[in-house]
Amino acid sequence: MASRGESSREQDSGRAGEAVPLTRAVMYVRMSTEHQRYSAENQQDVMAAYAARRRMPIVGVYSDGGKSGLLGDQRDGLQRLIQDATNSDRSFDAILVYDVSRWGRFQHPDQHAYYEFICWQAGVRVHYCAEQFRNDDSMPDYLMKDIKRLMAGEYSRELSVKVFHGQCRLILLGFRQGGIAGYGLRRVLVDHTGAVKGVLSMGEHKSIQTDRVVLEPGPPEEVKTVRWMYRQFAARAKNEREIADALNARGTVTDLGRPWTRATVHQVLTNEKYVGDNVYNRISFKLKQKRVHNKAEQYVRANDVFGPVVDRTLFLQVHELIAERSRRLSDEELLAWLKRAYEERGRLSALIIDEYDAGPSSSAFRSRFGSLVRAYRLVGYVPDHDYAYLEINRRLRMLHPEVVEQIVSAMRAQGATVSRDQRTDLLTVNDEFTLSVAAARCRQLVSGVYRWVIRLDAALRPDVTVAVRMDWENSLPMDYYFLPALDISGEKLRLAEANGLFFDAYRFDSLDYLVAMARRIHVQEMV
Repeated sequence: MASRGESSREQDSGRAGEAVPLTRAVMYVRMSTEHQRYSAENQQDVMAAYAARRRMPIVGVYSDGGKSGLLGDQRDGLQRLIQDATNSDRSFDAILVYDVSRWGRFQHPDQHAYYEFICWQAGVRVHYCAEQFRNDDSMPDYLMKDIKRLMAGEYSRELSVKVFHGQCRLILLGFRQGGIAGYGLRRVLVDHTGAVKGVLSMGEHKSIQTDRVVLEPGPPEEVKTVRWMYRQFAARAKNEREIADALNARGTVTDLGRPWTRATVHQVLTNEKYVGDNVYNRISFKLKQKRVHNKAEQYVRANDVFGPVVDRTLFLQVHELIAERSRRLSDEELLAWLKRAYEERGRLSALIIDEYDAGPSSSAFRSRFGSLVRAYRLVGYVPDHDYAYLEINRRLRMLHPEVVEQIVSAMRAQGATVSRDQRTDLLTVNDEFTLSVAAARCRQLVSGVYRWVIRLDAALRPDVTVAVRMDWENSLPMDYYFLPALDISGEKLRLAEANGLFFDAYRFDSLDYLVAMARRIHVQEMV
């Protein structure tokens, strides 16, 4: 039986002298890592056959490779598709999708329908080419789509539970699940038999599914420094700020190559991985919906599974001293301390709290009041995003000339010739290539994920753009992207925490590689 749309076309085609306009279509392809049947080629083959049967010429393809279907705002291909569909001068009238799950696995089925409705309202129909329903806007059509939407979201929920239980099992077996090693520790790759395959550098990941990652003590000098930090805090009653100042005075840097702060010292003194314990599920971000700081009883823990860096007795002594700082303060005293910090700084954040000397840590407020936001409200502070935005921009303006000067000095130390345009800060290196610096502030979306937007200066047209990606607090550089103009075009580049092989091939933890590009090499002349 032909659908209503097909019957209508057949009737129209029978009218003498009238040409039937063809429905121009675009394909939308999304592929995560679920099954081979969802590969881009398989999806396009099915959609092309569907279009051929209905005489729909294909005029374009939109795609999201390696993207989860849980969220729509993080899929650039979907967002461009919807934007183009709502333009009056669009070049297509229909969107072909392999099936309902490729459109999305949204946790609220109405979100799935919402994106489709936007297109329908603009006069663009969405066709699901591999589904059993007919895409004819009939009552059975709508009912089947609603069921499929619920099934697509439920699949992700079930998979999330299975993955979580699998990760918990690996934690209990002593394997590391994500995250950097930390100062004084190293991530070590082992195979399925437990045989060591090598040490993973910063940014490296396992590539074989059966391989696992464990933690081991790092270089002897770093291990010695960590133990010194614990002894200074426990035996000599030095606080985190004093320890950080001492480390910086002797030129010791963190595992990320940065100066020590009160917060980074506090992190070393409180993390249980330094006694060989594997702790997981401190923070949940299930189905990419909301970040939740879990209670201690929800943690997944395996003790004594890594080689310890510090003695457990010393760790417990330090842990007790830190806990005592907060325990001896009543709720009223904690809030009074927080209010003073607010009055002095004009705003609050976890970084501001952790940087205050001899005071409670941000984790103490989370533990006592349930969350930092609730503690903020109790002292009358409502985060002003506009004010914070101005403060971050001020910090980025201060950072920009520092990074430029750092690059110039390091390159000149290598014997390179570097000229600097004082008006634009465009650098010309060895009269061979130009580069500019762009700092990208970190933004946290309502879903809890982090995003960076890098603005490429089309007016300067540098050969290389050095993009400085800021950390979560927008206080220090986290890493650097060296972006060649030959490969990267456009005015803006949006980055996530992980960006796939193409973009992350340009990511570096320091400026060393960039500086090496400018090194002059003297070649002996051949006669």
